[in-house]
Amino acid sequence: MMEKIPVPQQIYRHFKGNLYQIVTLAEHSETGESLVVYQAMYGDFKVYARPLSMFTEKVDKVKYPDALQEYRFEPVDKQVQPAGEIPVKMQMQEPIQDVKEETGIDPLVMEFLDADSYEERLNILAALQHRITDEMINTMAVAIDVEVQDGEINQRYEDLKRCLLLYDKFECNRMR
Repeated sequence: MMEKIPVPQQIYRHFKGNLYQIVTLAEHSETGESLVVYQAMYGDFKVYARPLSMFTEKVDKVKYPDALQEYRFEPVDKQVQPAGEIPVKMQMQEPIQDVKEETGIDPLVMEFLDADSYEERLNILAALQHRITDEMINTMAVAIDVEVQDGEINQRYEDLKRCLLLYDKFECNRMR
C-alpha cells in the first residue's frame, strides 16, 4: 500500500490516465471501512467512493501489463514517468513561486490560458475550485470570451463551469 493517506483537494491520476480530486475520506456506516470520496476532473465531474485499501493498492500488472504507474492512484505532483510519457506542459512547468513572481498570475490560470481544449480548461478549473478568486474567474472568462456576472464566488465558479461545459459539448460535436 502507498504510505500516504489522500487528503481533500489533492489531485490524483488513475493508472489509466484520468485525473481526480479528493473530496473527503469517509467511513462506511455499516462496516466501518474507510472510504475515499473523489471527483472526476473531466466530463460530467462524477463523484465516486472507493475503499481506501483499493484506492491505495498496487496496479495488477498481470491484468494491466502496460500500466505505467505502480499504484492504482498516484498524486499528480509525485508522479514519475519516462520523459516521453509526460505532457510537454508538465515537462516545462516552472516552480509555482517563480511563475507567480514573474507574472502575478496563478500558474494554473496560466495553464488555463494556454489550454488547447475546453475539456483541458474544465480540468484546470476543477483543480482551482478550492482556491479560486474573483480575479481568476474574470481572467478565465475573458480568455473564453464570456461575461460572468458579479455575485457569490461559488455561483460565479458554477457559471464559468457551465459555459465551459457548453463550449466543450459543441467543440466535441464540431469535430465529429
